[in-house]
Amino acid sequence: MAVPTETTTDKGTGLAVVFGVLAALGAVGMAVLAPSPDAGLAFAAAVAFGSIAVVGIHLWE
Repeated sequence: MAVPTETTTDKGTGLAVVFGVLAALGAVGMAVLAPSPDAGLAFAAAVAFGSIAVVGIHLWE
């Protein structure tokens, strides 16, 4: 019986889900804070977390 020599992990998928949710929360914050300058911070958070989500998928794939 052969023993598998390679293990796989879903770490990239998990990171993508976590940071994707954080990016979505940043987008919601941007919509809620639309008239104020704080919406820019929410936009920056959404873009940063979205970028980290994509990087997480590529690093652990």
